[in-house]
Amino acid sequence: MLPTPVMEIAQKEFLNYRDMGTGLIEISHRSKEFDDVINSADALLTELAQIPDNYKILYVHGGAQMQFSAVPMNLIDRLSARKAAYVESGNFAMLARKEAARYGDVTVAASSEETNFDRIPELDVAKLDADTSYVHITSNNTIYGTRWQQFPDTGEIPLVADMTSELLSRRIDVSKFGIIFAGLQKNLGPAGLACVIVREDLLGHATPETPSLLNYKTYADKHSLANTNNTFAIYMMKLVLEWLKGEGGVDAIEARNDEKSALLYDVIDNSDFYLATVHKDHRSTMNVTFNLANNDLLDAFLEQALAKGLYALKGHRNVGGVRASIYNAMPREGCLALAEFMQEFEKKNG
Repeated sequence: MLPTPVMEIAQKEFLNYRDMGTGLIEISHRSKEFDDVINSADALLTELAQIPDNYKILYVHGGAQMQFSAVPMNLIDRLSARKAAYVESGNFAMLARKEAARYGDVTVAASSEETNFDRIPELDVAKLDADTSYVHITSNNTIYGTRWQQFPDTGEIPLVADMTSELLSRRIDVSKFGIIFAGLQKNLGPAGLACVIVREDLLGHATPETPSLLNYKTYADKHSLANTNNTFAIYMMKLVLEWLKGEGGVDAIEARNDEKSALLYDVIDNSDFYLATVHKDHRSTMNVTFNLANNDLLDAFLEQALAKGLYALKGHRNVGGVRASIYNAMPREGCLALAEFMQEFEKKNG
């Protein structure tokens, strides 16, 4: 979901960007006008995420899953052992680990697969090999509805985080990470592009076989414009960042997200009709997942919810049940409407 004001601005400017007589989507990525856009996006993200000076912001093709390849290509050759450690906390963490295994010695440092990823597994940092090039985590698990509440301190080993479904949804200390990456499509803009925040000392370690457009240094050296980038997605991201700043920034949106998710978790916790699928201490504020005690009622729940304008609530096939994705742009009213429907449905069918 994108903020309505952002969509309205994009609609207004689509045919005539800043009185140029043409749309931004039609102009050169090397034009002064687009240079202003990407510089503004950099400045806004740096301010909102409180990114330290020794980090670079990259806008990288292929979305978040392309980073499952790009991360090992850029980091695993950093040390001669070519080792990496992955924490498996859900489907995308597993996919990332499997992709990384093409490039070196990749181990599972911790996993919650045995409990169907209903929690974040405990990572014993002391057991990591000192010659590990990086540790990879998925900070928020979209399918399962879990998130890391506290991040591990991996010391000299760079910590890499896939933050696709939560970047800018809460305050994060960027300095704890070597790399943060996120697909735009959850909280930042339209699909098809990833934002990568990388510490400068981790640039320049790509494996020899790394394609130029998967090499982070290529993006850093050319301000992500070594070739024609997705200029419209970067423009939309800039608009989203302006909206977020206008809403009070990350701290304000975090408080709002806590309140939104609490509306739903309170219904679940005060009911035997709905069953939480996630351990209480590991819940996400972006993805609220639950089952119905009587699974035979699930189809009716989804159909009646849709009739009330509550869209896309069917849970992922790996979990089943219901999943409410309530990213930054989802207003409180949307969560309140779902909470009220849940209570109404329980009264009728409980």
